[in-house]
Amino acid sequence: MEKAFAKIIETVGEDLTRDGLRDTPKRAAKAFEFLTHGYRQSLDDIVNNALFDSQCSEMVVVNNIELYSLCEHHLLPFIGRVHVAYIPQGKVLGLSKVARIVDMFARRLQIQETLTTQIADTIMQVTGAAGVGVIIEAKHLCMMMRGVEKQNSVMRTSAMLGVFRSDQSTRNEFLALSGVNSHGR
Repeated sequence: MEKAFAKIIETVGEDLTRDGLRDTPKRAAKAFEFLTHGYRQSLDDIVNNALFDSQCSEMVVVNNIELYSLCEHHLLPFIGRVHVAYIPQGKVLGLSKVARIVDMFARRLQIQETLTTQIADTIMQVTGAAGVGVIIEAKHLCMMMRGVEKQNSVMRTSAMLGVFRSDQSTRNEFLALSGVNSHGR
């Protein structure tokens, strides 16, 4: 990876012997390794048996989970937040595990649409919930820094499974609790 970054830097016309660039290929490789560490994580390791018996059958919502990912089309970041909700059926997931599931998938080359469904499907699989809702709101640097260069655009995606899909009142409750509505924030 370090050699690939060196080649990229040379190809744009820079001098790798210049003071500020001497160790850049090594630093860039290390950074890229970190930004894609989701490939080296497993769901079992992340959940780590943090699934607990509970009589709770009301909606559990975790809002504003920070999101940092890389667009698989341009390798540029998209940054935003994730809102996750589920309705337990006898089991609740440790709070930090929801954020760790988000990170595991976000730290891979992604598109937001796929990321949204991966998070929802995984929470549903792990918890056996009656339903799961996931909303992602993100700004994409591939749209802000290049192409149409629109600085204030925000992409929203959602995945609604189980009762979040079949019951409009459940979906509306999640939207209200997450602060998302049809008019924006």
